[in-house]
Amino acid sequence: MLEILENPGILAILLLAIVLVVLLCTGYKKAPPDTAFIISGLRKKIVIGKAAIKLPFLDRLDRLNLKLIAIDVKTSNAVPTADYINIQVDAAVNVKISSDADKLALAAENFLNQDTPYIAGIAREVLEGNMREIVGRMRLEEMVSDRQKFANLVKENAEPDLAAMGLDIVSFNVQNFADGNGVIDDLGIDNISQIKKKAAIAKAEADKQANEARVNAEREIAKKNNELAIQQADLKKMEDAKRAEADAAYSIEEQEQRKTIEIATAEASIAKQEKEILLKEKEAQVEERALDAEVRKKAEADKFARQQDAEATLFERQKQAEAEKFEKEQEAEALKAMAEAQKYAKEQEAVGIRMVGEAEAEAIRAKGVAEAEAMEKKAEAYQKYNNAAVAEMLIQVLPEVAGKIAEPLKQIDKITIIGSDADGVGSVSGNVPSVLAKLFETMKETVGIDLGEIVRAGSYDAKVNRNVNISGLGQGEPAQAAAAAATAQQTLAEE
Repeated sequence: MLEILENPGILAILLLAIVLVVLLCTGYKKAPPDTAFIISGLRKKIVIGKAAIKLPFLDRLDRLNLKLIAIDVKTSNAVPTADYINIQVDAAVNVKISSDADKLALAAENFLNQDTPYIAGIAREVLEGNMREIVGRMRLEEMVSDRQKFANLVKENAEPDLAAMGLDIVSFNVQNFADGNGVIDDLGIDNISQIKKKAAIAKAEADKQANEARVNAEREIAKKNNELAIQQADLKKMEDAKRAEADAAYSIEEQEQRKTIEIATAEASIAKQEKEILLKEKEAQVEERALDAEVRKKAEADKFARQQDAEATLFERQKQAEAEKFEKEQEAEALKAMAEAQKYAKEQEAVGIRMVGEAEAEAIRAKGVAEAEAMEKKAEAYQKYNNAAVAEMLIQVLPEVAGKIAEPLKQIDKITIIGSDADGVGSVSGNVPSVLAKLFETMKETVGIDLGEIVRAGSYDAKVNRNVNISGLGQGEPAQAAAAAATAQQTLAEE
């Protein structure tokens, strides 16, 4: 720092830089969009809506307002039109300083640092002069009937003059035309008269056409009435002739109609009866369908109820089974724990129990040997059963078999026999032997034992003459014979 202060060149440069920064900061200017900044001096520059640098002491800054300027333009005295009618014109005009660079330069030369009233006064004088010029070119009726045309002509005529000052015309509207002699009012009255005249002429023409149309219509009506009278006379003659023919044919037609009515009545009666029959059939069908629907609906309801009950029962059983399974698992766990707890005690008792078991085993062995010997003796006794013993066992079952067959006959309170008495009683009384015979045949076909031969084995012929042949029952098969007798007894019990 001391070195910089001691060096005069560096210090001068630093001071110069500081001065330049201050000058730039103080000279920074920013123009708004509705105002033009005119910078003049070392250089000339126009800025709108942008920023620029104004060098202090070297440049000058001036402003131009770009906002609209409203002007009320009136002719100061009456101006004669092309048809020599003095009138006064009142118009509302909006002008502004142009944003175009060339026109803005002209406006800076003409209106720099001037206020808005001054600019409006200059523009009003130019517009009034051009408006007087256009009034002198046009006829009054043309201006009054087409105000827009008048405004466009004034605007086109004034734009070059205002552009030379740097101004633009934004809008031009005619407010009023006035004259001191009431010519404009007379034009209105004349127009009204012309309209009334045209309306009267049109009305008279319409009345004439209506009168001619009425006369023509009456003429046509008279002509048509005459033609109608002639046609009515002709029609009357034809009517009389037709009426005579109709009177002659009336009686014949009446007879035909009566016959037709009678036939139609009979056919209607038959058709009515047929419809009643069809109606009754349909009613029966409807009742049958309703009954069927009711029965079906009730059956479906019962089925649904049974399904619900079955599902509820199944659910209850499942839950009960799950509960029982859980209880059994808990019991098994408890028993397992108890068994493990008792295991040690059992192991301690094992030695003593082993000794006791050996003694008990010896006793059981001796008892088993005795029972085996008894079973062996019983087997030897069964082997001694011969055919006669087996036959006797089967014969002892036969009375019980016959009783089972005849047992349904006890339930009969009264018998009505259709046909001969002998045949009816015989059919009832022969029921038991017939069933026994069928039973014997069934046993013979299924197990190979002829029960008839077994029964005859107990007869006198069998015992004295030995006239018996028992098929399917050999020596050494007493158990099979006894089973056959039990099967026969069980079959009769089921029947």
